[in-house]
Amino acid sequence: MSTPHNSAAKGEIAKTVLMPGDPLRAQFIAENFLTDAKLVNNVRGIHGYTGTYQGVPVSVMASGMGMPSMGIYSHELFAFYDVENIIRIGSAGAMTERLKLRDVVAAQAACTNSNYIAQFGMPGTFAPIADFELLETAVAIAREKGVRMPVGNVLSSDNFYDASGKTMDWAKMGVLCAEMESAALYANAAYLGKRALSLLTISDSIVTGEELPAADRQTTFTQMMEIALGVAVAMAKKEG
Repeated sequence: MSTPHNSAAKGEIAKTVLMPGDPLRAQFIAENFLTDAKLVNNVRGIHGYTGTYQGVPVSVMASGMGMPSMGIYSHELFAFYDVENIIRIGSAGAMTERLKLRDVVAAQAACTNSNYIAQFGMPGTFAPIADFELLETAVAIAREKGVRMPVGNVLSSDNFYDASGKTMDWAKMGVLCAEMESAALYANAAYLGKRALSLLTISDSIVTGEELPAADRQTTFTQMMEIALGVAVAMAKKEG
């Protein structure tokens, strides 16, 4: 079975999918961490691979940028490919001086300025949150690896270039960093009864103006990748 956006056959995608935004980051993970990685999707240049990590089947597939794109790919993986867990592994801009370049953040919840969640027809404001089991497992693995990983609220914004200039207003409520996909991923997981988590590496700072080059974002966020892969292995053991 395929979809308009995914040429993989049924059974070619693992129960747990790591989902970077960047197709080249997906390729990097497949080539450097997975054993016997096979390209299972390349529709519209959205690389999807399946291989094994520590003997466990794992897929890695790009989502593209923004909530509409994440909405499409995560929905299809959950609804049509029997995926149970999606772990976003993306970049984010720090909204506090406490976060430094390359820090890893676990998104416990995702605020948003998007209208994406309106489609679900809630009578109030839905709060998109991570799956606790995935989050708890990621925190434990980060501790084992000696990685400082703040856990908290993030902003999923529709705007990379924000004409309003109000992005930093979210920091008043303790929001740690800004990205563009997690709220849609968490909403889709909730709607479809699946699990989702976003792990984010700080690639730039909205506070200080510091930023990493694009090449670094593709190939050097290995702490985040290793934590996510560890979660995939742990979930496979739990799910039997």
